[in-house]
This record gives sequence, structure tokens and C-alpha cells, in this order.
Amino acid sequence: MSTSTAPDARTKPVQRPGDRVFFGLSYGAALLILLTLAGVAIFLTVEGIPGITASPDEVKSGERFLPYVGPLVFGTLLAAVIAMIIAVPVAIGVALFISHYAPRRLGATFGYIIDLLAAVPSVVYGAWGIAFLAGQMVPIYQWLEDNLGFIPLFAGPASATGRTIFTVAIVLALMILPIVTAICREIFLQTPRLHQEAALALGATRWEMARLAIFPYARSGIVSAAMLGLGRALGETMAVAMVLSASGVVTFNLISPTNPSTIAANIALSFPEASGLSVNALIASGLVLFVITFVVNFAARAIVDRRKEFSGAN
Repeated sequence: MSTSTAPDARTKPVQRPGDRVFFGLSYGAALLILLTLAGVAIFLTVEGIPGITASPDEVKSGERFLPYVGPLVFGTLLAAVIAMIIAVPVAIGVALFISHYAPRRLGATFGYIIDLLAAVPSVVYGAWGIAFLAGQMVPIYQWLEDNLGFIPLFAGPASATGRTIFTVAIVLALMILPIVTAICREIFLQTPRLHQEAALALGATRWEMARLAIFPYARSGIVSAAMLGLGRALGETMAVAMVLSASGVVTFNLISPTNPSTIAANIALSFPEASGLSVNALIASGLVLFVITFVVNFAARAIVDRRKEFSGAN
């Protein structure tokens, strides 16, 4: 009777010390991220609850929490959505030009420039916005009021300083443009070459090839890039605080001197002078921003997972 020398399929593979160390470090890093996230959530909740339940006469705003935070949430979402509307189509076009239309050297140069723009500090964008862009937008706002004033978005009166929510949205769009562009560029470059060549072989133009082969493959990757940019826009502080002349109201008028503020900018501007339960109210508004950002990222992850088998982002 012969003895089989074949290895037992149930035998565990031998792990080298380096593999165990790498596994431990990776596991520890992942656990540290979860613990940090949980710690932030617990801190915001514990410190924010007194601000949520505080009476109007105990906080500087003189309002209960929901009327106080409602305009801030509105301003945060309004500025971020307008920034996304401006930035995402431009970012997709720039990424497609770099990856499939520009000559290789020119595309590489543009890619380096985009990567460098992503590293520019937000305070630089804010200084540019208040020192240059706001003044340049004043005649544009006046033209919009004179010619499109019947639309509620441009009803006016036009701001004389240009420090409006629309100016802030343009600054935010420029800030998230490099991030969305860089991610979309990498996703477009991952499109299988055979898919593109097959579309061209069937007589498709380069635009039709992009529409039929590249965009379907990169759809969930584009969503991921857009949501990452949205997260940056929602949480931006210094640029918004420097450019925006906020009044704490709810209005869709984009060009008037009366503008809603954002949660992050309000915290940055109000925290140094806050005391007592006013500090807790500001922390509670930070908790609201934390929840909004978490929901946005969770929704983006769900959208990506629905098409992950076709996605260049996974």
C-alpha cells in the first residue's frame, strides 16, 4: 500500500515573519482609523448635546439649535452643489483631454500642473478670491441683475463687493477641480484598450468611443471622484471664511450682499469669541457637518458598489 506524498489541501500556508508583521501593521492601521472616527463621533456627540438642548438665552445666537443650524446647513449645501455643477463637467473634460486627446508630452505636463494645483493651500485660494475674483465679479453680477433679474437666482440687488455665495462657489470649484480631474484621469487611463479599439474599428469617432467605451467603464469612478470633491467642498473653512460676507439667512439669491453662511466657516469665525454653551452649540453644528459628510460618503460607496464589477475605481 503506497503512501500519498501529495500535500494536504487543508494545510495552512507557512507565514513568514515579514508577512505576519505586515498583516499586524495593516490591521492595526485599519483599526486605528476606525477608533479615530469613533472617537471624533463620540466627542462631537457628548460635547454637542448640551448645545442642542440649550435654551435661546444661554447661547450667543439667541436661537434654539434647529433655527440656528438650519441656515448654515442650507448655505453649506448650496455652495457645495453649485461648486460641483461648475467643477465636475470641467474636470471630466480636462481629464479626458489629458488622457486621450492631448499629445503624450503635453498631457504629462498638464497632469503635473493638475497635481500641483491640488497641493495649493486653501488660504491661498481664499486670498485670491477676496483680492482678485470678488472685484472681477461685481460687473458680472450687475449685468446678471439687469438682464436676468427676473430669475430668483439673480434678483439682486447686486453686491458691490462681489463677496457672495456664488463667488465662494467658484473658489470651491477651483479647489476641487484638481482632485476630481486627477482621479478621473487615472480612471480613464484604466479603460481596457481593446474596448476603445473595438469602438474605433466599428466606425465610432473619438467622442463616440469616449461616450460608448470610456464613460460606461469609468462611471462609478467618476462618482467616487465627484463625491471626494464634494466632501472637500462641504468641509472647506478658510477660503469660505475669507471670501464670504455672510448674514446667516436662507436665500437662493446668488448675487446679493445678503448671503447664507456655511457650517465650517461659521465655526472658524465664531469659535474664538464663544464661551459656555455657545461652544457646545458650535460643536453640535460640527456634528451635523460630520453626519452630512458621512452620509455623502456612504451614498457614494453604495453607488460604486452597485457597479464595481465594471468600475475602474475598484
